[in-house]
Amino acid sequence: MSGEPPSETIGAGRGRRSVLRLLSGGEGIITGTVVCAAVIAAGAGHTESIAELSVAMVGTITVYWLAHLHAVAIGGAISEGHHPLLALRHSAAETWTIEAASLVPLAILLVAHIAGAKLSTASWIALLSTIVLLAFYSFLAGRRGGLGLRGSLASSFAGASLGIVVALLKAALH
Repeated sequence: MSGEPPSETIGAGRGRRSVLRLLSGGEGIITGTVVCAAVIAAGAGHTESIAELSVAMVGTITVYWLAHLHAVAIGGAISEGHHPLLALRHSAAETWTIEAASLVPLAILLVAHIAGAKLSTASWIALLSTIVLLAFYSFLAGRRGGLGLRGSLASSFAGASLGIVVALLKAALH
């Protein structure tokens, strides 16, 4: 076998893809949003500035994404026998939404700060935004998955519950 990856693709034909794949990369947007919320919850009381909290958010989500990227790539190479470079390309295409999803709460944190909110308030605004995002993503998943309004609302509640647990953690820690 040469050092070049084979030309076939992994996971071809997995259904429709939305623009930028954010909506079809559901695992990544949920994971990225929850990890970002956890960093806000844990870090807000231990950082002294918006800049420190922002670095903690970006740094943590990047490390988490790289670990997930590596795990998916190696897992694909081991379990499916895919060439490691092909598995890495597939993994990057499937997992980049983890990193991308964290940009929304980060942007909200920065906008709140620019608008005059102190670190504590800005972090709560960003954390509450993650609850809204999780509820929205989960509602959308229910609708796209064929659930009716009641089922989609139940899905939305389940997603919001993840964020609420993180907010309770933040309240308990600080």
